[in-house]
Amino acid sequence: MDGRLARGEETRRVTLQRAVELASVEGLEGITIGRLASELELSKSGIFALFGSKEDLQLAAIEHAEKIFRAHVITPAATADPGLPRLVALLEHWLTYSKSRVFPGGCFFAAVTAEFDARRGRVHDAIRSGQQQWGRFLERLVTEAVEAGHLPADTDAAQLAFEVFALARGANTDAVLSDSEVPYARAITAIHHRLGV
Repeated sequence: MDGRLARGEETRRVTLQRAVELASVEGLEGITIGRLASELELSKSGIFALFGSKEDLQLAAIEHAEKIFRAHVITPAATADPGLPRLVALLEHWLTYSKSRVFPGGCFFAAVTAEFDARRGRVHDAIRSGQQQWGRFLERLVTEAVEAGHLPADTDAAQLAFEVFALARGANTDAVLSDSEVPYARAITAIHHRLGV
């Protein structure tokens, strides 16, 4: 890779990292090309050349956050045995991801979903698409646990996926607001109880 391309990729990576950190606390509207240029001591024109517009920057930030999320939650959970062990591991990794403040504001997606849930446009659509994929993934893991005989045959996979993730989301919200780890402990106890483990 030529030096300019390498520098451009590094600038993009550093810019997106700071963008997702800010967005987890202040929302996607809080990230601007000017602010990032100032904080990172980069030129506005250089960042603009990489992203083109604030909306494109927001979309790139969502994509970057998804990569970080996969690395901290989905990839490590994949090493657990199929069925209920993998489902439990996924939820535990999700709670650890929030608790350890991979993003300073807790779950990046909880923050931006609350910000854009009632809006329309490309950013809303990207967030909604990601949330729908996550919901389908959770539902698939519940279905696999049913097929493995780890959960009752009459389990409503969509309902159970919704319930256990609602507990995790609630823990994130309460923990960030109260600056306490107690909600995470309560959530994992509730999730284990709901899954019968």
